[in-house]
Amino acid sequence: MSALQVQAADTTSAPSLVPLPASYQADGGKDFVLSSSARVGGNDEAARRAAAQFVTLLKQNGGPTLAVADNAGKAQIRFRLDPSATNTAEGYALKVSNTGIDISAGDDVGLFYGAVTAAQLLTGNTPGHVAAATIADTPRFPWRGFMLDSARHFQSMDEIKKLLDAMAQHKLNTFHWHLTDDQGWRMEIKRYPKLTEAGSCRVPLGDAGRNAATGEARQYCGYYTQEQIREIIAYAAERHIQVIPEIDVPGHATAAIVAYPELGTTDQKLVIDNQWGVFPNLFNTEESTFQFLENVLEEVIEMFPSKYVHVGGDEAVKDQWIASKRVQERMRELGAKDEMEMQSHIIKRLEKFLEQHDRRLIGWDEILEGGLPPEATVMSWRGTEGGLKAASEGHDVVMSPVTHMYMDYLQTESPNEPPGRPTTITLQKAYEFEPVPAELAADKRAHILGLQANMFNEHTRNDQNLEHNLFPRLAAVAETGWSPQDKRDFSNFLQRLPRQLQRYQAMNIAYAKTPFQVDMQDKGEHRTGAVQVSLNNPLGYPVHYTVDGSAVTASSPLYAQPLQLKVPVQVQTAAFFDGKPLDAAKTFKLDAASLLVREDTQLGLCPNGGKLLLRLEDDGPAEGEREVFNVNIFNPCWLWSDVDLSDIARIKVRAGRIPYNFQLAHDEPSRKFAPARTAHGEMEILANCEGKPLASVPLPAEPGADGFLELDAAITAPAKRGDLCVRFTGDTRPTMWTLDWIKLEPAK
Repeated sequence: MSALQVQAADTTSAPSLVPLPASYQADGGKDFVLSSSARVGGNDEAARRAAAQFVTLLKQNGGPTLAVADNAGKAQIRFRLDPSATNTAEGYALKVSNTGIDISAGDDVGLFYGAVTAAQLLTGNTPGHVAAATIADTPRFPWRGFMLDSARHFQSMDEIKKLLDAMAQHKLNTFHWHLTDDQGWRMEIKRYPKLTEAGSCRVPLGDAGRNAATGEARQYCGYYTQEQIREIIAYAAERHIQVIPEIDVPGHATAAIVAYPELGTTDQKLVIDNQWGVFPNLFNTEESTFQFLENVLEEVIEMFPSKYVHVGGDEAVKDQWIASKRVQERMRELGAKDEMEMQSHIIKRLEKFLEQHDRRLIGWDEILEGGLPPEATVMSWRGTEGGLKAASEGHDVVMSPVTHMYMDYLQTESPNEPPGRPTTITLQKAYEFEPVPAELAADKRAHILGLQANMFNEHTRNDQNLEHNLFPRLAAVAETGWSPQDKRDFSNFLQRLPRQLQRYQAMNIAYAKTPFQVDMQDKGEHRTGAVQVSLNNPLGYPVHYTVDGSAVTASSPLYAQPLQLKVPVQVQTAAFFDGKPLDAAKTFKLDAASLLVREDTQLGLCPNGGKLLLRLEDDGPAEGEREVFNVNIFNPCWLWSDVDLSDIARIKVRAGRIPYNFQLAHDEPSRKFAPARTAHGEMEILANCEGKPLASVPLPAEPGADGFLELDAAITAPAKRGDLCVRFTGDTRPTMWTLDWIKLEPAK
């Protein structure tokens, strides 16, 4: 999308509301102007409760703190419980006139969502001024979800409440809480205390897992007591959010097996460590293990009033079951012809148990394999195909595909993105996801309950990065879940988004700045100092710049095509909307030296070999900021494309070593290692990623004390311009080398 497209988007259809209401009609009357003496009121207990919630919502959004009137007739923002207001679940009606704002609905939920909209109206482009209008609103889907992984990295109670507040402000109504996994069991189960005593702690790999002063192990721990869980459930319920627990079965079970080894399939002693990916450890198939799972679910049901309980079912690698004589014997006893049917037997057993307790089972789309009870609900994550199959067979479905709904994937190509999986899911890609497949038969479409964003937290160690990953993409997910399909338009969404960013600021949400910044790419010739500079805003907002050292403003030159400049030069730039910068201006200083250096986040990946690109943190310090590296763990090779190699005589590389902490199950053989010729492997420089090395430098057994070292290689450049590749040879697991920067040195 170009900047001109963003500028030309229609702004007349609705004010800066996110999500967009089902129907907005400007009435043409006088605006309502909020005065300092304005009051909020309701005609009965439910309406007064909504009025009090509106006061909180308005304040959260950066508006004034209003008082609740004793007499609704004296209020300017008026709530009314009225069964005739709307005949839809969660719907409401809202009317703005010069005398105030009237919100009516048939139940508490509708009044609450009307309050959310009213708070956004009063914190719009002209705060406190609202144009006369009529809104009739109702959501498109009943399931508008967000999943938080608290197993890989643990969040405080305050952070979870903050996220629930943000969900409510986006009219999201389902909080899927991922509480158990290989890396930690985070929920207190009183009958099985070791689940949290042993299962909630791990020792991170590398420097983060050692006390720097004593050298002793430093554990990473955390779990929620049943009282805390009930507190979160109550907090969510006040905001009309259901909380759905996930207990993963039969895979993602390492933490539980460490706590109670008799639950495992092998005699191997397991530990909970800081490795990510797909583990082979499965619950065994004994009746005593089934009883354990049912006992756990009993306590889960006592805590969680939601209709649904999520049982996982994903990524259960069956190798241990295949190798176990006892599991094979149990399969014969139970009549399961293969391991898929064995998993299906467990799922059906748990579904029957949950049904007896007036609950419904939901699981990831792998639960379709081997057969599924008709009452089970499928959460489709591996794409939309599983959801299409499940809905066609009559199962309810929540669409949550990894291609569009995974918030741990990076959202821009910016080198400033935090750690994550750099397959990019842009804001636009998230926004344009359509949950109902076009090929799904019309009579099956009601089985699509809605959609859900998933936040898996392997690489998201702190709250700041968590909020960066979620916002503003969660706003895009919310609009897809709420607004009519034919009303959704990304250009219009971008018009409304800047005001939403100001609400995030009021809520102290550390939303991603990268989509609103300007990225710069430069390509130059170090001999002449000529450089071509390209500027880009990921969302297509207009970009302005200066090259004379002056501050950039909306009156500065508008970027339209690559700039042909001479170094030294300073480029200051920012993206603008409505004459204001969307984020602080960025300054890029280019000189002869900068043309000869690239950091790893500015480099590409070598195209040969397998690809599993990750943006990884260093393994230390235990707290605070860490260095970040782009690494293809299937092929440790970095590419500097189309670089000026004339007169280059030497290449310097700063490299570091970090833990290789990945369990990849059946994908592990895809990892490519160039063969090592010396004891610890080599750093190789290649003219292209499949050619013969231009230089090879043996690697030492260990890096420097800080985990890094600098390597120096003499080369004879094969051409004036070309590609340059850097790779590390040999299988270095359980550690791996990563590139920090590369520097070219001309002949003297």
